[in-house]
Amino acid sequence: MIVRDITVKSVLTKSNLPVADYSVNPYVGCAHGCKYCYASFMKRFSGHPEPWGEFVDVKHWPEIKNPGRYAGKELFLGSVTDPYQPIEEACRRTRTLLEQMQGSGCTVSIATKSDLILRDLDLIKTFPNARVSWSINTLDEGFRADMDEAVSIERRLDAMKAFHDAGVRTTCFISPIFPGITDVPAIIRRAKAQCNLIWLENLNLRGGYKKTILDYIAEKRPDLVPLYRAIYQQKDRSYWNMLDAQMQEFTAEQGLLYVRDDDSIRRPFDAPPIVVNYFFHEQIVPSAKKK
Repeated sequence: MIVRDITVKSVLTKSNLPVADYSVNPYVGCAHGCKYCYASFMKRFSGHPEPWGEFVDVKHWPEIKNPGRYAGKELFLGSVTDPYQPIEEACRRTRTLLEQMQGSGCTVSIATKSDLILRDLDLIKTFPNARVSWSINTLDEGFRADMDEAVSIERRLDAMKAFHDAGVRTTCFISPIFPGITDVPAIIRRAKAQCNLIWLENLNLRGGYKKTILDYIAEKRPDLVPLYRAIYQQKDRSYWNMLDAQMQEFTAEQGLLYVRDDDSIRRPFDAPPIVVNYFFHEQIVPSAKKK
């Protein structure tokens, strides 16, 4: 792993995402090295020749002056890096940001695949309407290990439960859904008692990792090659339409609300989780921006 320190003017970037006002990424690169990670495109801008997952830049920024100016704003930590990847244990850049913003009145949303975030549970609890999401796209540890270098699925679920039990809103982000591999109903059954929100997102192959994933399917799951060829080479959306219909039926059976936007996420804490379909981003994002 190649690690270097870099100095930046600010760690807060105005966001175009519908879920936040500012994006916060305390690192460049990510040691989790997910084979399907869309953020690998960052290499084009960071100048790193190393493979994705083999470098991390540690950001250092000036102390945030007047954090109160962010009162009422939402900060999303982890749009293109995991803020709790292993190096955070020693470098503590995510914790530093949270300490600088504590008491400012801002809201934080954090996306991770780690249970290191448990270290900061008491700090995160102090932010109003804080929300933490864990990416879980399989319950099969063999497939998980093939796809990423993050902690086990059970450790992610245990961390989710700890935050949920502590009164922090939690999200199970079932992403990316691998056609024919990801058992979405099984994950929902496993996670629904310890999360407030479940997001569903399809596997969207683009850029350099498209070949990586298709080669993996050809080697490990040749039975799925025709399905992946139809979806990712012939642009056939029927699989996602089928899964959408299946999810409508399944969530109704489970007593869960199934929607295509998340306008209702601030329901009572003890209400059943909402399941949000993000299969077709071009249809979902415009409605989400109305928030």
